[in-house]
Amino acid sequence: MLRLTKKADYGLMALKYLAEQAAGPDGSRAQSAKDIADAYHIPHQLLAKILQTLAKAGLLVSHAGTNGGYELARPADKITAFEIVRAIDGPLFITSCISVHGPCDLTNTCTIKEPLQKLTDGIRDLLVGIRLSDLAEQANKSGKGSKGELVTLTY
Repeated sequence: MLRLTKKADYGLMALKYLAEQAAGPDGSRAQSAKDIADAYHIPHQLLAKILQTLAKAGLLVSHAGTNGGYELARPADKITAFEIVRAIDGPLFITSCISVHGPCDLTNTCTIKEPLQKLTDGIRDLLVGIRLSDLAEQANKSGKGSKGELVTLTY
């Protein structure tokens, strides 16, 4: 079974939260890691590390100080789910034969390398097609998300 890591789940949830807050009527943008962690019942220290990783990847801007926190580095419709997952988990590979480590020992006789590459490409294309704004819109349409509830996507 293919699954995102828990860190990628948390990263998607946190950025969705920030997208919702940026679009809110009060105009508040920067949110603390603690506020985000509390909203989704995520371990604070783990989320803080994930947010730092996303800031280093250029997806978030961090602000220090009393009113500091994190905000999106770009509009939510310019950030893809693929960018978020890649920033946290690294490159997307379905099998070890398709990796940055070069070809495996069975490259010349392998009969599934090309179909698995197509699967990898399809998953990447799906994640590239999902914008952060789509996640926030889905939550708003269903009435979920603003109170820390999980959102299910159907594509």
